[in-house]
Amino acid sequence: MSRPPRATVTELSIPGAYRIEPHHIPDRRGHFYEAFRAEVLGEALGRPFPIRQVNYSVSRRGTLRGIHTTSVPPGQEKLVTCVRGSALDVAVDLRVGSPTFGRYEITRQDEGSGIGVLMADGIGHAFLALSDDVCMNYLCSAEYVPGTMIDVQALDPEIGIPWDLAGEPVMSDKDRAAPTAREAAAAGLLPGYADCLAQYSALATGGRA
Repeated sequence: MSRPPRATVTELSIPGAYRIEPHHIPDRRGHFYEAFRAEVLGEALGRPFPIRQVNYSVSRRGTLRGIHTTSVPPGQEKLVTCVRGSALDVAVDLRVGSPTFGRYEITRQDEGSGIGVLMADGIGHAFLALSDDVCMNYLCSAEYVPGTMIDVQALDPEIGIPWDLAGEPVMSDKDRAAPTAREAAAAGLLPGYADCLAQYSALATGGRA
């Protein structure tokens, strides 16, 4: 088999958030695509993306998860892909001092597309399950450290994500009680943009800030 074409990696309007779209190779059996190649992603990021932890979440239709990110340090970058069902996937800039703070990017993810979204440290992640039994795969650049997760309200009206909900979303108690981005920033819970940039530079030279 010849080498499959590289996935297309596009930086979104939030610096540090990328959409990865694989190229499908169809034949009479079905299709094949390359979802992840370290070399391709590293070229786009300007640094390696090591995989240190792999997570899955399974959600019923109407479930709203997030907005979640991790304190910096230690940080935990994520590459998220829908491997079953359909989801409305959202990246949100939660880096205090970032020129795009509070901006979001929406990506429709379906199990057959193989589309992934990578979020650098300080970029929050949320998604809405559009079908039953949605399974999301997370490739993480670092192992999770308990107590470092940051929760921000996915229904924050100032962020204004257009979820287009048909009814009351299914949410965890923790997500439902999460502060708005403004409240989280005022409480000193969100990572600073300068700290995140330092983290990215450290990763590019083989370490962590």
